[in-house]
Amino acid sequence: MAENSTHENHRLLVSTRNAHKVEEIRAILSSAFEVSDLAILPDLPEVEETGTTFEENATLKAVAASLLFEGWVIADDSGLEVDALGGAPGVYSSRYAGADASDADNNALLLQNLDGVRGKARSARFRCVIVLARAGRKLAVFGGAVEGIIVNDQKGARGFGYDPLFVPHGYCETFGQLSAEVKNGLSHRAQAVEKLRDWRGW
Repeated sequence: MAENSTHENHRLLVSTRNAHKVEEIRAILSSAFEVSDLAILPDLPEVEETGTTFEENATLKAVAASLLFEGWVIADDSGLEVDALGGAPGVYSSRYAGADASDADNNALLLQNLDGVRGKARSARFRCVIVLARAGRKLAVFGGAVEGIIVNDQKGARGFGYDPLFVPHGYCETFGQLSAEVKNGLSHRAQAVEKLRDWRGW
């Protein structure tokens, strides 16, 4: 597609069953793409995230789905990196408290592990890597990160994951308190999705 043309009618599969992620991605892309998730590929087995980096895990998920879908496929792997914990939970963010951990379980363990850590020492960032694939081939990688701090108690009911514990720099509220519009204007995922949207290879 020519560089100056629109993305209209592009079918884009997000290789995830996480409805929250798909909702965010769809909101950021607006109407430029027809966005679906893995509900349209019920026969695709769960992809084991064996990578040690966000890019490796995103690649595994994107390539696997692209073998069964005729069109563009993206996979997002993202997580929280806490400096006082040596970058943990990192790629294990969604299963920090165990394979079947809930968001509440993960948040509780994070707060427990940061007990006694104060102020600026609670610095952290959300990081996101999106891999674009088609027909079993990895085509491009897009990344984003947002710096912030981990608060002492959960605040807000918006978002998901560690959002109620993370205050981005320049703000006084957590991602769990900020509106979706504000979050989608500055989040790690928003940064990566915007780079995807502006990719010259469409």
